[in-house]
Amino acid sequence: MKIPCPLVIFAGGKSSRMGQDKALLPFGGYPTLTEYQIARFTPYFENIYVGCKNKDKFEFKANFIEDLPCYDDSAPHIGLISAFEKLHEIYICVLGVDTPFFSHKEFQKLLTHTDTDTDAIIARSPRGYQPLCAVYKRSTLLYLKNLSDQRRYRFADLYAQIQTDFVPFEDEKIFTNLNTPDEYTDCKF
Repeated sequence: MKIPCPLVIFAGGKSSRMGQDKALLPFGGYPTLTEYQIARFTPYFENIYVGCKNKDKFEFKANFIEDLPCYDDSAPHIGLISAFEKLHEIYICVLGVDTPFFSHKEFQKLLTHTDTDTDAIIARSPRGYQPLCAVYKRSTLLYLKNLSDQRRYRFADLYAQIQTDFVPFEDEKIFTNLNTPDEYTDCKF
């Protein structure tokens, strides 16, 4: 049975350390990292969306959620707001496009915590929490809007205001991010 909670793959970052848009880099036999992520999660999620600033950069079809035009900044907070405004589910799974080893199994572990009063269920690696390997509840929307209106985009500010459950994972490799050309080149896929 597929996971009914939608997955939103965040692919709208600036990729400043990479020097080019990492969402569009080839990966795992696919033309883009974004297409790779969509393909590997399709068997496990009923609905998958790509969160982005502007869908015109993509040359393939997908379910896109563009950042709301009333926000000028690029930030995951704005992507979350835009996703909650478009989708009507109580929970949304989120993943950064540049995290190719976090799998549906980890999301299933996070989703076991949705029967609590928790507003956000965040994966925690041995090195720290992972805000884009997470499940967010609709109840975070007001807090996200308030923080974004103040241009406060640190997840620590959000987590200080809501009920947050940090779920520990021991394997640091599943949180590997492809942020630099070296990390992309060195990545085994």
